[in-house]
Amino acid sequence: MTRSVLVEAVDAHTAYTAARIIEARIDELRDVVRGCSRFAQLIGIRHEINANLLFIRFEFSTGDASGHNMATLASDRLLAHLLRTIPGISYGSISGNYCTDKKATAVNGILGRGKNVVTELLVPREVVTDVLHSTAAKIVELNIRKNMLGTLLAGGIRSANAHFANMLLGFYLATGQDAANIVEGSQGVVYAEDRDGDLYFSCTLPNLIVGTVGNGKGLGFVETNLNRLGCRADRAPG
Repeated sequence: MTRSVLVEAVDAHTAYTAARIIEARIDELRDVVRGCSRFAQLIGIRHEINANLLFIRFEFSTGDASGHNMATLASDRLLAHLLRTIPGISYGSISGNYCTDKKATAVNGILGRGKNVVTELLVPREVVTDVLHSTAAKIVELNIRKNMLGTLLAGGIRSANAHFANMLLGFYLATGQDAANIVEGSQGVVYAEDRDGDLYFSCTLPNLIVGTVGNGKGLGFVETNLNRLGCRADRAPG
C-alpha cells in the first residue's frame, strides 16, 4: 500500500537535496514506522519534484489489511519526522495524490499498488471449437482489435481489457473490500496466443487492493466467504 505526502521547499534545489537525504535515511525512517505500527513496514520510497514541490511516495507492506489507514497514519508520523529533521521544507499535504488512491493512473500501472496478479490458462482446441464456437486465431485477433487497439484509440491508461470491473466488484462486495478500489483495480491487460489451435489466455492486474482484516470484514456473509476462501487459516500476517 502506498501513500504520498507533499512538502514545499524554498526552491527546487532544496527539494532535490531533501529527496536525496530521505533516500539515504531509509533505515531511520523504517524505525519510525516500526515505532507507530505493529504491522506496517516501510519497504520503499520514491519521489517526484515539480518546481519547489516534493512529492514523496512511501510504499508499505501492511500484513493482512489492505492498509489504507495504516499507510496514512505511518506517513503522517514520517512526515512529522521529516519536517523536524530536514531544513528548508514545510508541510504541504498528508496526501499529494501521487499514491494514487482510487484513481486510474500511469504510476499505479507501472509501480503497482496492492497485489500484482497474473492469471493464465490454456483452453484446449476442442473447448474453443465446441463451447466457444470459435478458433484460437479468431479470439487472438479480436483481443488485439478490441481490447488493445480499441483501448488505445479511447485513450486508456495502461489498460487493455474488456471488463475486469464487473467481476472485481462482485468479489469485493462478497469479501468486505473497499469497493471504490475497483477504479485502479480494473486496470489490467488481457493477453491471448494461438498455440497450435489451443488458446493461451492471461489476465494481468497490477493494482489489486485486497485485505482480509479491517473495515468491512465484520459482516456475517463476509466472514463466511473469507472462511470458504481459506483466509481465516492460522498463519503469519501477510
